[in-house]
Amino acid sequence: MGESVAEATLTTWLKEVGDTIEMDEAIFEIATDKVDSEVPSEVDGVLIEKLFSVDDVIKVGQTVAIIEVNGADVSTPAVDTSSDSEEVSEETVAELENTIVAAQETATASAMDYSRTEKFYSPLVKNIAKKEGISVAELDAIAGSGSEGRVTKNDLLEYIAQGKPNKAAEGGVAAQKVEDRSVQKLAAATENTMAAKQPTAVGDEVVPLSRMGKLIAHHMTASLATSAHVQSFIEVDVTNLVNWRNKTKVAFEKREGEKLTFTPIFLEAVAMALKKYPMMNIIMDGDTIIKKKNINIGMAAALPDGNLIVPVIKNADQLNLVGMAKAVNDLANRARNNALKPDEIKEGTYTVTNVGTFGSVFGTPIINQPQVGILALGAIRKIPSVVETKEGDFIAIRSKMYLSHSYDHRVVNGALGGMFVKTVADYLEAWDVNREV
Repeated sequence: MGESVAEATLTTWLKEVGDTIEMDEAIFEIATDKVDSEVPSEVDGVLIEKLFSVDDVIKVGQTVAIIEVNGADVSTPAVDTSSDSEEVSEETVAELENTIVAAQETATASAMDYSRTEKFYSPLVKNIAKKEGISVAELDAIAGSGSEGRVTKNDLLEYIAQGKPNKAAEGGVAAQKVEDRSVQKLAAATENTMAAKQPTAVGDEVVPLSRMGKLIAHHMTASLATSAHVQSFIEVDVTNLVNWRNKTKVAFEKREGEKLTFTPIFLEAVAMALKKYPMMNIIMDGDTIIKKKNINIGMAAALPDGNLIVPVIKNADQLNLVGMAKAVNDLANRARNNALKPDEIKEGTYTVTNVGTFGSVFGTPIINQPQVGILALGAIRKIPSVVETKEGDFIAIRSKMYLSHSYDHRVVNGALGGMFVKTVADYLEAWDVNREV
């Protein structure tokens, strides 16, 4: 599952009770964030019990199913009433205790499922709350001192230092809780009213959002509600780069066994710019800025169902172009085959999306929280352009594209946002046509 994964949602049972299962055969599917994975059996046998249902949240380490091995009788065992009955009774009590503990763990996991709240909490706040055993209801009741009443790390630490008070003696927290509930009820009522007003006619098809669709919708609306989105656009002449790639790509593929696309080249430019402007390589935690040491670039990739996922290239600034191309191709292929691991979509510090793949000239992408910037790559087009030379200006056909930089204006001013994308553009325009790779 990956070191950073603590729980997952059971999405599908692939086997039923009584089914014969072979070793390494998939039994059920789980989901963490946007990654779906199959869980294989570790033994040959017969599935005799399911301990969780679809949509249950399961903590890493919990038993999900029981498989009978060695061809044993799968019927309900009779209780021995002989002299060993006391020993059997103790075993039964122990089994019952384990069942109760498992049920308590499941209930605790449900109470601490912070995705069920409409409020936005930073990953740091949620991790602290989970370690301290603070439920969603308790977290929602804390009066935040951050922007728009958000709970910051200091708010949570102060709450814990006060002994996790469940009652707001001062009245302020209680008032905030009542107000938050009122707002949530009003929002829910408004949403239900709007949904009820949507007419359908004969032939209309009502398609419910998938689990991933709901996650993406929530993530996007939460980002717009959190960050002050501002965009900077810049046109880039990539004629030298296009000519170099056309000259190099065949030999590169023969030698490395990998296709040389434009994506690793663009990511190399972004990694260089992030190194030059480290204040773009940050994440927000309430009112706190965390400057990230590692440059981990997420690249938006299309899934077979049309949704997008963002696998992350870790330490992108330490890769040469060959290593970057291999990493990009590997992650893109496994994204299309739903074979990404949960850890491979985490810990991104900046994101790049290629809207040019779909023919768009430029776009205004939404920031991937808690990052502060995202770059959209437009389509490369041949256009007539004015070329300045020592002999004078003339019109020539050049390969050009637009870079669209969305950034969080709460912490990134226009100068930094503009200089960052200009640096990426300068790097691409100054491409060495004689570069060897």
